[in-house]
Amino acid sequence: MLDVRRLVLLRDLAAHGTVTAVAELHRVTPSAVSQQLRLLEDETRTRLLERTGRSIHLTAAGRRLAEDTENVLAALEQAQNRLRTGTGEPTGALHIACFPSALAPVAAPLGEALESAHRDLRLHITEAEPEAAVRLLLERRVDLALVYRYTNLATPPHPGVEAHTLRADPLVAILRTDHPAADPGRSPIDLRELADTSWITAPPRTACGDAVLQACRSAGFTPEVRHTCTDFSAMIALAAGGGHTVLIPHMAAAHLPPTLTARPVTDHTLTRTIEIAVRHGTAHEPAIAACLNELRTATDERTRPPSDPQDG
Repeated sequence: MLDVRRLVLLRDLAAHGTVTAVAELHRVTPSAVSQQLRLLEDETRTRLLERTGRSIHLTAAGRRLAEDTENVLAALEQAQNRLRTGTGEPTGALHIACFPSALAPVAAPLGEALESAHRDLRLHITEAEPEAAVRLLLERRVDLALVYRYTNLATPPHPGVEAHTLRADPLVAILRTDHPAADPGRSPIDLRELADTSWITAPPRTACGDAVLQACRSAGFTPEVRHTCTDFSAMIALAAGGGHTVLIPHMAAAHLPPTLTARPVTDHTLTRTIEIAVRHGTAHEPAIAACLNELRTATDERTRPPSDPQDG
């Protein structure tokens, strides 16, 4: 019988292209990966790899076996899920990949709520941007992934996974309170009102950076960028100090210094959709189902309008 761990190494080689990348992924040496792949060739009695100098490529047989490995892993996962489903109660370790700006508002309270409701369940959180999070999910290193897509970039759904929409997270303008457009009594801001200001944005070729640039160009101008960074907290600090314009997701603007305010914008396409991604067929596994339910419940409570204090 073929060794599943060696099959996984072959699958990862097909996905990542080099033995070094596979070794880094599994935190072993390249020579250890090469040795296991040679043993897999011995087990199958088939040439799975072509070696040219320092390069290594999968043969046609190797590619077929790498593809079949996904079916093997899915079958094993299904068998494990049936065992867990039979117990009814979520138990064991649940691994989640989460993008940075959702760690504090979403992942942290999720861990407390899940472990309070299910004493035998233990949540493990890994910080990862969507592309890396989906890769971890497909490699079965995590059970769920909190990911996002920016609406105005027309980003396609993440391939190979089942996505459940959690909430919309519109981008808001972060302005100094003395800015003319900062008046909370005003209607939402047209981005053209901010065309002559200096900006702080995420770098080019990042989702947030590209989404903001696209929105500004659609409004008829290219922003004058003073600072670039990926950390929303750093953007807020820089805006407080220099009065520069920032557009960030509403979720990341929960805690602003008193000198800043968050204002909605008229461009309704400037939104990121937050999704929960799982592997196909795993949403009903008890621990994953409990996590999905808790995330939806927390989102519903967060977005429910406050009740009238005179009611009841």
